[in-house]
Amino acid sequence: SGLYVAPAAGQGQAAQVEIDAVIEEPLRQTMPVIGRFVARQSGSVAALVSGPVAEILVDVGDRVAKGDVLVRLSTDVTVGNRNLREAELNEKKAALGSAHAQLRLARQELARLENLKKSAAFSQASYEDKRAEVARYQSSVAEANASVARAQANLELAELDMKRSEIRAPYNGVVVARQAVAGAYITTGAPVVSLVNDEDMEIEADVPAGRLAGLAPGRAVRAVLDSGRNVMAVVRSVIPTENALTRTRPVRFTPQIAGDQTPRFATDQSVTVLLPMGEPRDIVSVHKDAVIARGAGYIVYVVEEGKARLKQVELGEAAGKRTEVLSGLIAGDLVVTRGNERLQPGQDVTYNGMPGGDG
Repeated sequence: SGLYVAPAAGQGQAAQVEIDAVIEEPLRQTMPVIGRFVARQSGSVAALVSGPVAEILVDVGDRVAKGDVLVRLSTDVTVGNRNLREAELNEKKAALGSAHAQLRLARQELARLENLKKSAAFSQASYEDKRAEVARYQSSVAEANASVARAQANLELAELDMKRSEIRAPYNGVVVARQAVAGAYITTGAPVVSLVNDEDMEIEADVPAGRLAGLAPGRAVRAVLDSGRNVMAVVRSVIPTENALTRTRPVRFTPQIAGDQTPRFATDQSVTVLLPMGEPRDIVSVHKDAVIARGAGYIVYVVEEGKARLKQVELGEAAGKRTEVLSGLIAGDLVVTRGNERLQPGQDVTYNGMPGGDG
């Protein structure tokens, strides 16, 4: 469209204007709610065994990957305990071997006595004693097997304690706090490092209970970042807890970030969520630049047969750069958006693309 050129004095001079069409479009009303980014994975990483801190490998602000070593505890005690458990296992295995040998010998003697059953040298009493002896050795073997299994489990626990002396990152993230101090004694369950996974963030917004009807899981809404960037956010869950004072419930949204690089968000970073209010409805809308305030009402210049016709309009709700028209215009009307402030009713106008015109 062309630039506005002020008309020369006199009604007969055609004014160069810009125009826009009145259209029919769906209007989706929204209500802004301030939300915040929250990490789905965050918190303190705890020590799984006790011991003195030997080395801290990370500092606040460091980015770590799942499995990276964060803190090493001294392994003097755990290594000694592991060696002790290994020696106990070897001892139990030796006892099991001895029990097997005794059982094997007793069974051989029992078999020899069974072969003598039909001879005069057979003694029933000796035979019964040997059967009882075999049963005792069978019990000894079973007991020795259990002792070996127990010793094996103790060794595995000792080796697990050794492995746990290296405290590792449970997920990708950034170190936001460091509680461990080199040389300090750490007890089981004590926090050593705090992590935040900034690669897996959600939006949480406290939504008025009366606006929850349309927010089923999977519903997409628009959100506006502090930078002004618009992103889509999909409802993941409506949390079934309500604030008795504000009558709001927390709703979790998953942001849909387009592009190759996902922006890094911070926990509690502000974001505005635009909640839909009811179903969209079709409206007739006009560009805001076409509307001129006149007294207590509004007017618009409509181009009809090359002339500017003044129309009184009744306006409804705003819809971005356009405004709902309740009366005075119909879809398809051509309205003046530039040059309208100096127009006179009935004045000739020209515009770029005008049928049969030279604009």
